[in-house]
Amino acid sequence: MPEEKPTEQSDVAEDAESETSEVYASRKEQRYPISSYTPVAYDNLEAAPESEAHPDTGTGGRFRELSLPKVPKLRHVVGPSAIMLGASLGSGETLFWPHLVASYGWGLYWLFLAAVCLHFVINTEIQRWTLATGESVFRAFERVHPVLPLAMLVGGFISLGWPGWAASAAQIGAQGLGLGTYDVAGVDIVGWRLFGIALMVFIWVTYQVTPLMYNVVESLQLVLVALSIAFTLLLFVLIGSLDVLISVPGSLTEVGDYSPVGTIAVLVGALAYAGAGGYLNLSQSLWIREKGYGMGRYQGRIKNPFAGDDPETVHEDGFTFTPDTQNLKRWRGWWRVTQLEHLLTFLLGLLLVTTVLVVIAVSQAPGATSDAVDMWLIEIAPSVGGFTTSVIYVTLFLALFTTEYAIIESFVRNSSDIIYELYGREAGWSLPRLFWGLLTVFCGWGIFILTLPISISDPFGLLVVGAAMSGLLMWPYIVIVQLVNTVRLPEHTMPGWGRIVAMWVAAAFFGYFSVLLIGTGLATRLGLQAFAVQTTVLGSAPGGYALWAICLLVQAYTMYRVGRAKVAADGTVTDAATAKGWFS
Repeated sequence: MPEEKPTEQSDVAEDAESETSEVYASRKEQRYPISSYTPVAYDNLEAAPESEAHPDTGTGGRFRELSLPKVPKLRHVVGPSAIMLGASLGSGETLFWPHLVASYGWGLYWLFLAAVCLHFVINTEIQRWTLATGESVFRAFERVHPVLPLAMLVGGFISLGWPGWAASAAQIGAQGLGLGTYDVAGVDIVGWRLFGIALMVFIWVTYQVTPLMYNVVESLQLVLVALSIAFTLLLFVLIGSLDVLISVPGSLTEVGDYSPVGTIAVLVGALAYAGAGGYLNLSQSLWIREKGYGMGRYQGRIKNPFAGDDPETVHEDGFTFTPDTQNLKRWRGWWRVTQLEHLLTFLLGLLLVTTVLVVIAVSQAPGATSDAVDMWLIEIAPSVGGFTTSVIYVTLFLALFTTEYAIIESFVRNSSDIIYELYGREAGWSLPRLFWGLLTVFCGWGIFILTLPISISDPFGLLVVGAAMSGLLMWPYIVIVQLVNTVRLPEHTMPGWGRIVAMWVAAAFFGYFSVLLIGTGLATRLGLQAFAVQTTVLGSAPGGYALWAICLLVQAYTMYRVGRAKVAADGTVTDAATAKGWFS
């Protein structure tokens, strides 16, 4: 009898090891050098039954059934959030938040902390549909109504269509290099414009060096982000204040005087760019599909159409998995590594870079009165001089160029997916050719704008306008993402109550500041005082109260629909709790 115990223990250990091997990929099975793709015989797959255990198809076709891929190690899925971090570095982290806190006090910093945490939830919720189905978030929107992704496309162009980041990066780079005015074909062209054109050409060329275009974006962004962080830390060593950094917790109640009318656009832009912001956030869906997250591994990636490699198919209707024990455990594992990748790369990276730069700005330019760019170049750089000034120029240039690179990548990838799904697929277009064409047109558009003989004396003003528009775009899609992820996903993949409440808070947060921006803009820019709003709501003009009422109605409707869907789904999938993990 005593000899049976080790045998039983051995059997249990073997069973546990076997179960683990069916959920997590072994070292031999890891195939995530940069991105991963598993082609499938799509037409031979069974269509998922129309049951509560599978996503609601809406106005689209039925999903095909496949097992969820095994869960890789965290280090094999790092990438999408690094690109998102790069998109954020030259906006909120380098410009908006250091300027706001230096000008008005540490009391505004808590808004940054709140916005960063909300961006973490929003971004991972944007990833959820793709992780569960392999479809992009835009395809999910299309299943609700085709006008939704089209509206995102229009909003994206309005907020990102002007190369403000390229202009800012070029001006800073040219100033640091001492570039002047040059004669080109008998025409005098300012050096920073030539430098900006060179940057746009460089970005376009990088996409031509590899068949799989996502790979070069991820690799280059990882390098740029690493350099940006390194120079930020070097700058802190040179002119940062350890005393100011230590005193941050006790300084969060210090708020200086500021006019909501004068700063609301900057503040809304800063809140949006506490992450990448606006249209850029939606790219998380496409980047994790290119990387091969979850069911996205069965969807093809966009290759350079002129590289000679065979194209990979992006199927119109995605995939779903049967909620058996194995798949439920795999979903829990996927959700864990997805959150960790975003937490450790994006969220912590934002907190580190922004806090360091805010401390430098507060210690070197307290009560700054100029805009964010001039604060660094006119108030701080000349006062420190020498090598430190060079570090400031390099830090700003890297941050702005990294952001411009990510903006071009994001806009082109998002827009090509929307156009292809709404029109191109039925018309017989090639998605890779559409992507390459939009990339060429968008880079060409940026070059055209930079060559126009128009004065861009206030590049930060262009950034504020784009940032504010990005903030306005976030409110509606936060609402739509909530509805898609709860009303259309089954119990085992829909968000838990903690995330639902967090998304309610995010919608209310961005809804509130969107109403402030719209009302203030109508009253001060267009002279429509009937729409004037107050930060306390009370005391707003009649039109302002109407704006607040719309915001409240949208919030109430969203909470009702999401809450009802969550309650109705309870108990519809056997063992759904097996799929739930930390902050599901």
